[in-house]
Amino acid sequence: MSMGARFCPDKTFNPRKLLICIKSKATMKITKLVCTPLLVPNKVPYHWAHGVIMGATVILVEVQTDEGISGYGECIGTPSAEAICCYLKLAEKMIVGHDPFENARLLREIYHRFFQAHGNCSAPRYAGMLLAGLEMALWDVMGKSTDKAVHELLGGALHDKISYFGFVQGETPDELAAHARILCDEGCEVIYAKVGRGDKLDYEIVKSIRDAIGNEKRLRIDPNEHWDPQTAVRMIAKLSQFDIDFVEQPSHCESISALAQIHAGSPVSISADQAVFTPFDTYDVCREKAADIIVLGLHETGGISRFRQCAGIAEAAGLNICIHGLHETGITTCAMIQAASTIPNIDDGNQYMNHLLAWDIIDSPNLELQKGKLPIVSGPGLGFSLNVDAVEAAKQAFLESDQS
Repeated sequence: MSMGARFCPDKTFNPRKLLICIKSKATMKITKLVCTPLLVPNKVPYHWAHGVIMGATVILVEVQTDEGISGYGECIGTPSAEAICCYLKLAEKMIVGHDPFENARLLREIYHRFFQAHGNCSAPRYAGMLLAGLEMALWDVMGKSTDKAVHELLGGALHDKISYFGFVQGETPDELAAHARILCDEGCEVIYAKVGRGDKLDYEIVKSIRDAIGNEKRLRIDPNEHWDPQTAVRMIAKLSQFDIDFVEQPSHCESISALAQIHAGSPVSISADQAVFTPFDTYDVCREKAADIIVLGLHETGGISRFRQCAGIAEAAGLNICIHGLHETGITTCAMIQAASTIPNIDDGNQYMNHLLAWDIIDSPNLELQKGKLPIVSGPGLGFSLNVDAVEAAKQAFLESDQS
């Protein structure tokens, strides 16, 4: 059976072929779920408000089927890759024997079984991180089996390209400013920097970057929840002289009211990030008028479907969605492009993180920014091809790390 047989690409009507296609759709079954913890080092140490990160710990998720089609996704492997793998192996028992096109129902049933059925907990945020890779892999199978890109299965792309900000890296203000200048020269219109490292250092970082990039480029800053409301009010007032585009999640993620308090009196736009993981969070931020934009990704929401649901709620409230990046590989970047290309309210300065890696685990497509943009990824599936040697190297790096 060919990979494209599911929808009978032959334009000549043939009842027998149609029956074969229907039978194929009815009998395609998931046979196995494979989880492989990986560690991919960063090019340079990643400095932010909570410390230093040396690389991306992820779990490569593979869904195998009886038609010989495998789909791939990835989960974030922190704080424990082994714990995530244990849950995924439990999920395997619930999906084997089912059609991958039951994607939404299977994920709903897994969440219910794991986090609701016993009445002891509800963990949508942890579940999102746990299930995102499985959902990606199922979409990848669905696309490959129909010879379609995932965005085509979702109704088609609304955008030809996705715009990204330049994410400055370094430890000192001078290092950050130098990198910001390079990113501007490469065509990035929006520059993004981490702060929340102390009032004096934050001021020096923002001033140095603004001096380096001039007045025409947009500058965003992210304290990563490191400011309480009082600190946020003081620092935003002090830093607003540098023409800040927006301040991302300045206060603790568990208090939407604190974010709303900051937003109400801020001379600078405020974005919600870690405060939003679910459609319910999205609704609450919109209702409370706690932010001007919502920063959101697949690992927070639990995959493509819920990401698009959150985007729809934000759109109804007049807010844009800015893609959020975690320490991930090109697998997530491709999946994110597939989803983001289908929503009308995607921002023009988004985040991706695989460019921070010393090497990636995919061969294609090329994910180097082209004047601050990436083109829509064509199919089939999520549109990437794995680099088997790179996967093996990342597997060994994980086994040799103190995380294994």
